[in-house]
Amino acid sequence: MNRLNVEQIQEAAQQQWEHQAEVKEYMSAVNPPMPKIDVIDYPSALHQGGETRIIPFDLSKQLETSYLATSPNLMASYIKISAGDTIKTDASVTSQMFYVIRGSGRTQMKHGTIEWKAGDLFTLPGVPDALHTATEDTAIYWVNDAPLLNYLGVKPSSERFQPVLYTKERLCSELEAVRKVAEGRNRTGFLLSNPHFPQTMTLTHTLWALYNVLPAGVVQKPHRHNSIALDFCVNAGPDTYTLIGKEVDENGEIINPIKAMWTPGSAFITPPGWWHSHHNDSGEDAIVLPIQDAGIIMNMQVLDFQYIR
Repeated sequence: MNRLNVEQIQEAAQQQWEHQAEVKEYMSAVNPPMPKIDVIDYPSALHQGGETRIIPFDLSKQLETSYLATSPNLMASYIKISAGDTIKTDASVTSQMFYVIRGSGRTQMKHGTIEWKAGDLFTLPGVPDALHTATEDTAIYWVNDAPLLNYLGVKPSSERFQPVLYTKERLCSELEAVRKVAEGRNRTGFLLSNPHFPQTMTLTHTLWALYNVLPAGVVQKPHRHNSIALDFCVNAGPDTYTLIGKEVDENGEIINPIKAMWTPGSAFITPPGWWHSHHNDSGEDAIVLPIQDAGIIMNMQVLDFQYIR
C-alpha cells in the first residue's frame, strides 16, 4: 500500500469520526423523552401448563432495545419444567435470582448441585450453563441483569459472589421473627442480603429483594423509589392489590391509580418513581417478593426511597 492510499484511508476515517460529532441544545436535551415503562401483569396461567420452556417477560419493543429486556436493567421470566425434564439457563449475566413457585428438583453447575423445592430462593453469579432438572412439575421465577450488560456492551469477567440458597424454612422463620419485632408497624418484612455486599446489603451487587408480608386487613401507605420493581406474589387472598400512580394528593392518597391485583404465582411491574400502596382487604395474610435493580441504584446513591407516614 503506497503512501497516497494510506493518507486517503486516514482522511476518510477522520471525516467519518468528525461526521459523528453531534451537539444538542441544553434545555432541549437535558431531560430527553425515554421509552415508557408501564404497569404490566404476568399471570400464573403462563406457567401452569405446556411443555418445558422459558417464558420471557420481553418488553424489548416498548423499551426500544435490540435485546430481550423486562426493564432497562433486568430480565424476568418464568421457567416451566415438566417432571423428569432438564432445561439450561445460559444468559450472559453477573447476577441471577431463582424463586421456586412450585415443584422440586436440582440445579447443577460448576460450583456443585443445589437441591430445591417450592418456596426456596437461590442466587447464582454468571454461571454459563446451569442445568435445572425437575423431579415433579415445576415453575420457577427467574430474574437476572442481562439487559444491563447488553446496554454496556460488556461480558462478565469475574464472579462477585458464590451461590446462595435461602430455603423456605429459613424465609418463614425469619418472617415470624420479624413480625414479632415489627408488631404494630405498618411495614413487616426483611431484605435478603449477601455478605459480599456490606455497603448496599442487597441480594447481589445489582439485585435487591424483599420478603414482605401484608397482614389481613392492613394497608401499607404509599411509597416510591427510583428502582423498578418486578413484584411476585407468593400468596394472597382475594381483594389483595397494589395501587400505583405518578402523584399523591395533599392527603397522601395516590391520584388516578392503576390497580394491580395480587394473584399467587403471578408478577407485575411497578415503574420507577411511581407511588404505590399495598392493600389487603381479604381475611388472610399475603406475601409479596419484589425484585429490583436497587443493588446498582443504591450503589449510585440515587434510590431516593420515600414514604407517606
